[in-house]
Amino acid sequence: MTTSPALETPVGPGAPNAGVPRSTGTPASGPASRRRALPLALVTVLAALAPLSWGTTYLVTTDFLPAGHPLFAGLARALPAGLVALALGRALPHGVWWFRAAVLGLLNIGFFFPLLFISAAHLPGGVAATLGAAQPLLVAFLAVAVLQEKLVFWRLAWAVVGAVGVGFVVLGRSAGLDAVGVLAGLAGTASMGLGVVLTKKWGRPAGVRPLAMTGWQLTAGGLFLLPLTLLVEGLPADVGPRALGGYLWLGLVGGLLAYALWFWAIGKLPVTRASLLGFLSPLMAAGLGVLVKGETFGPLQVVGLILAFGAMLLGQLGGWRLRR
Repeated sequence: MTTSPALETPVGPGAPNAGVPRSTGTPASGPASRRRALPLALVTVLAALAPLSWGTTYLVTTDFLPAGHPLFAGLARALPAGLVALALGRALPHGVWWFRAAVLGLLNIGFFFPLLFISAAHLPGGVAATLGAAQPLLVAFLAVAVLQEKLVFWRLAWAVVGAVGVGFVVLGRSAGLDAVGVLAGLAGTASMGLGVVLTKKWGRPAGVRPLAMTGWQLTAGGLFLLPLTLLVEGLPADVGPRALGGYLWLGLVGGLLAYALWFWAIGKLPVTRASLLGFLSPLMAAGLGVLVKGETFGPLQVVGLILAFGAMLLGQLGGWRLRR
């Protein structure tokens, strides 16, 4: 389906275009349009909570978790939360959804989580988070190839501006680069970028709640990581109260709650617009560096902050109508 640059129609549940009315013109004006704008604005705000929580991952990884166990960190974040979501969602995949849930679980969770923790362990938090700022650019082009969306050049331009702004915020002269960390960060960005686009393409089965689908993906990713963790890393020996608190935060807030919100919101928001919210993750990581570790912002970081926030906000404009 080709969408208008002014109004990108979200893909609904089930088949990619099932039950989704097509836009025949520009958004309507007047009171009715303004009433419809509020739900989509609320969806956007709730969706933003997910990347904000993911931005805490870098601080938690370096300051709370035992070093040298990125696979276990991914496993602890995914599998317990996935089992809780399965129990609460009370629905299992059926038919083709066994395959789709496995693919999405690997891309969004099984591959992404350990790559994220490897990147966070090898790079300063801001540098690791900056690599994720490339995701909106990747998603914009994948949406053209996979979803047949028309490339919205002004939104692509905001993605570039936002990535530059994030770079200004978190990259300084003291930022260190490590080849393993950079490759892991880029691979993780690519994995989740494809996962986001496929999540949008496939939607979710009729009658299945977002929480249940979140459980499918977290569990599939966790089951993939379980034997890999036991064979490659084993279990960490020094999981104290501090580390346990870090794992609980990443699993319940950064895993269960954040992904349930994210997958729900992707079904309602145009995928490129949603991906621009990802700029909040590195900005959160940089902000925590200031608040918790006493880091400071110079003039370049302030300019970058304005660029990144401005690009994220302006990238949300256009077609503020929520499709039923």
